[in-house]
Amino acid sequence: MAYDQIRLDKHEGIALLTLYRPERMNAFTVEMMHEIIAALDECDADDGVRAVIFTGHGDRAYCAGADLSAGASTFDYDKQGGETGSPVAADGTIDWSHDLVRDGGGRVSMRIFDAKKPVIGAINGAAVGVGATMTLPMDARLASDNARFGFVFARRGLVPEAASSWFLPRIVGIANAVDLCYSGRLISATEALDKGLVQAVHQPGELIDAAIAKAREMTADSAPVSVALTRHMLWRMMGAAHPMSAHRWDSRVIFARGRGPDAAEGVSSFLEKRPPAFAASVANDYPWFAEFEEAPPYA
Repeated sequence: MAYDQIRLDKHEGIALLTLYRPERMNAFTVEMMHEIIAALDECDADDGVRAVIFTGHGDRAYCAGADLSAGASTFDYDKQGGETGSPVAADGTIDWSHDLVRDGGGRVSMRIFDAKKPVIGAINGAAVGVGATMTLPMDARLASDNARFGFVFARRGLVPEAASSWFLPRIVGIANAVDLCYSGRLISATEALDKGLVQAVHQPGELIDAAIAKAREMTADSAPVSVALTRHMLWRMMGAAHPMSAHRWDSRVIFARGRGPDAAEGVSSFLEKRPPAFAASVANDYPWFAEFEEAPPYA
């Protein structure tokens, strides 16, 4: 599809997804949400893409948060119902399953969570609000030294969104998460590195090359289907109640993968001391285990 508020460029196995609203510091909109989701759908279906890198256009901002051009009613989604109607009935009851009750950043985060390719953030400037929370389901976050991060929701009379109450404490620990979210203060790339929010800090002109290098390091010698499965297994098992859940899923996947051509090729190439040539397709050969991977319904 054609994109307006993002750019998607593919080159030698890497898809570079650039948030593109230069006049608004790449601020997040509903249209951008739909375009990000569509781009990830496109990348998952394209076996030529091994990894996806997110960045922002320009050198000032990755994403300055939600577009506030609607003023005080920006976050009153009930007033923005339009043709989709309102989740609030005449008697004041609320249909909590209505799409207007779903925050757009959360829909992006859940789509990144479901991605079958590694997702890397190249945070090139200010990442505030949803600009920060959308990066949390990514597998790695690299920042330029002029990046700033802000979980500013309490300062706007809101609360953290985009499932960040699940992701953020798992990444930086609960003490750092409450500090960042209660205060809403901006932190530098250096402090983000110290807290584990990002894995590396680079000069602005070196950031994208560093992200591409990280993407290649993650994928160059690994079977694409194995990477996709491993991504889902590691993320989902972070919330499992008992390691038996991991043992059950591991066992099923090892059985399924062990019967396929990639496992044979992996062993043969190792013994023959040559690069592997994995043939299985993420788009066509991903073994789905519904009991582990089907998300609970939104209601």
